[in-house]
Amino acid sequence: MAKTRYIDTDRGLLDVIAVLCDEPRYALDTEFHRERTYWPKLALLQIAWQDGLVLIDPLAIDMQPLAKLMQSDALAVLHACTQDLEVLEQACGEIPKRLFDTQVAAGFLGLSTPSLAALHERELGVHLAKTNRLTDWLRRPLKPDQLEYAASDVARLLELHDRIVAQLEERSRLQWAQDECEIVRTRPHGPRPPDEAWLRIKEARHLRGRTLSVARSVAAWRERRAAEIDQPARFVVADMAVVSIAQAAPDSVDSLAQIRGVDKGMARGSLGRQIIDAVAEGVELNWTPPRSTNRRDQSRELRPAVALVAAWVNQIARDTHLDPALLATRADVEALVRGDSDARLAFGWRADIAGEPIKRLVSGDAALAFDHGVVVLEDRSRRPLISG
Repeated sequence: MAKTRYIDTDRGLLDVIAVLCDEPRYALDTEFHRERTYWPKLALLQIAWQDGLVLIDPLAIDMQPLAKLMQSDALAVLHACTQDLEVLEQACGEIPKRLFDTQVAAGFLGLSTPSLAALHERELGVHLAKTNRLTDWLRRPLKPDQLEYAASDVARLLELHDRIVAQLEERSRLQWAQDECEIVRTRPHGPRPPDEAWLRIKEARHLRGRTLSVARSVAAWRERRAAEIDQPARFVVADMAVVSIAQAAPDSVDSLAQIRGVDKGMARGSLGRQIIDAVAEGVELNWTPPRSTNRRDQSRELRPAVALVAAWVNQIARDTHLDPALLATRADVEALVRGDSDARLAFGWRADIAGEPIKRLVSGDAALAFDHGVVVLEDRSRRPLISG
């Protein structure tokens, strides 16, 4: 393993990026915190390649030059990259142009969202230390054991990549994994739009009518305010306070100040006025979630069929050594059975394995049966056992 270098100067970062842009691939991981901020704060960046391994200190240097590496043709190898991509986008405005996620790819080998440590043990016989998993990465200086822990996350990631790719090629599934990694890479990263923030408030999902409309407007205001001051949304106004405000629908700062969970000082200041405006907006809009009675009724009617098809899909996943959750969720099955044009099972490798057979089932050309405890899809005989 290459000797680990600690990079804490702008010049050092530029030199590393110049080398990496000429590499065919590199392993990358991040350490970050967001417990007390709205946006994730990058605390350490780990990168390894064939001849080197560096730990880059984003608290000491400008990370904007990292965008050049993200835009290069070098393949970025990460594990469970969703949060890392959000962190990178926040740190330098870019995400890798090419990406391979070892956790996603492992799903095509039958593994169900394995941890990095589990993959190291399974593929390399290496045990990764877990003692610094919850460390404070923003505190400086970092201790030697912290640096060693951080380096271990990328030190053998390229070797792990080689092992997984070889197995995928043996099963003719490499392209499937690459396609799925591209979907992960290109999907939106970061928080939901403010107008959808109310969905993260459990109690708000049970509200109806004008109360829900007000909760949606207040939650959207809270989300925008949290992003503006870079604090968690719950630090601005607690979830239960949002619900209480929606239920009371106050029309003055004095009435707002009387609501349980609302800070009286904030209520009578400029933020209180903004909350009252958000309440008024919610009352005026009287927003209701878009809903389709026909779809809801149809979903109820399809429930028995979806349950049976989902059992068969799980059987197929096991038989073909795929992570069942990667192949299809119950919602994916329902979408295809219902005939949604954007159903995931209607496209790509999912369609090849399960989507097309399910379409035959829905059209009446195939049938499901139990064979010694196994769900199988067969050509339909069209000979009913019980006549009406």
